[in-house]
Amino acid sequence: MNFNIDSKELVKTAFINPNDSKKAVRNTTAMLPERVGFAQTLAQLQSRHTVNSSTFLNPQVPSMPVQEGDTLSKMVKSHMEVMGRPVSNAEALRLSQDLAKANGISNPDRIYPGQRLNMAVLNAAVLTDTPSTVLTKAPTVAASALAMNQVSQVKIPLPQRSLMGGGSHPVLEKTLERAVAKGFIPAQEKKLVYEKIIHMSRTYQFAPDDFARMTLMESDGMNPKASNSRCHGIIQFCDGPDRGAASAGFGQNPKAILGHSVLQQLDMVAKYFDETGLKRKGPTSLDDLYLTVLTPAARNIKGPDAHLNIAGTQANHLYVNKDKRAPITRNSILQGLYQNAIERLSKFEHSQHLAQTQAVNATNAANPSAINRSQALRVSAYLNQDYVR
Repeated sequence: MNFNIDSKELVKTAFINPNDSKKAVRNTTAMLPERVGFAQTLAQLQSRHTVNSSTFLNPQVPSMPVQEGDTLSKMVKSHMEVMGRPVSNAEALRLSQDLAKANGISNPDRIYPGQRLNMAVLNAAVLTDTPSTVLTKAPTVAASALAMNQVSQVKIPLPQRSLMGGGSHPVLEKTLERAVAKGFIPAQEKKLVYEKIIHMSRTYQFAPDDFARMTLMESDGMNPKASNSRCHGIIQFCDGPDRGAASAGFGQNPKAILGHSVLQQLDMVAKYFDETGLKRKGPTSLDDLYLTVLTPAARNIKGPDAHLNIAGTQANHLYVNKDKRAPITRNSILQGLYQNAIERLSKFEHSQHLAQTQAVNATNAANPSAINRSQALRVSAYLNQDYVR
């Protein structure tokens, strides 16, 4: 049998465009919506510009992980309380919309455990907002500082809580948690320190959270060994015949304060507050509380933007616009105390998250299959628009 074969047909070639091949695969995969392959999942994930990795890679970015049972509104309320700006349910709902938009979340009702959200938009709200507006106006620095101070005012009667964890004073509770982690306070004394501060807050009529903000500025959050050679302890008792150390009974040997615990130093703080007449001042605002520690005579200057005669060089946060060439005012003190507390507690939360992540990784290191399965579930949950947290 004879065959007629055209040799040219045997070597005939056609140019193959790899893009066409990839397009064909994508079209085929798209026709099978219920079978999501790895390539498609990876492509979709890479195409999502809203995946926020900056909160993991940059510790300066304020962030919060989504926990089991969380909603955006719940996270907003919790974060705003820590920043000293409690919000109503309606405000929390509106702010959750802004938080969702800032994090590229199309549906605020759909978040999943393990997702980490950038909270910078809420921090900005505290510094540019008053309690009656939500990210719609940008009042002056003076107005926002006074508004924050009004929110922090102590309410009488104070809650009769003696146990921690009730959420009544989130800044104080987080500050004490941080102090224990840093070794400033023994874990077994944490509850006693909390109760003593609550008792002092009733006696001298200040907000417990404001006391925490003050110590975060003065001693990195109740470090009993904080010292700058002239001032020592949790509120920086300074040497001199008419300064804090003398009022606390340590005028001859101020550095001896450093040998006392936080519990013991709180008794010294009470003596100092008595000496400076804080009990007779009525409800004590955050700026008056801090001026009592810094320079009691400056409390007589009431103008929110009046220049205060504060001796020595202070922390950058306390000056107008954080500029040491500028004056210190009541408003700049308020702004500085709030911002300093936000920064320190946010960094602490971030370090806690990293420690938890490392612990989980260490636990799962012996079981790689569990890690892969966990990652797969997380990616699929993120990509599945019908997944409701």
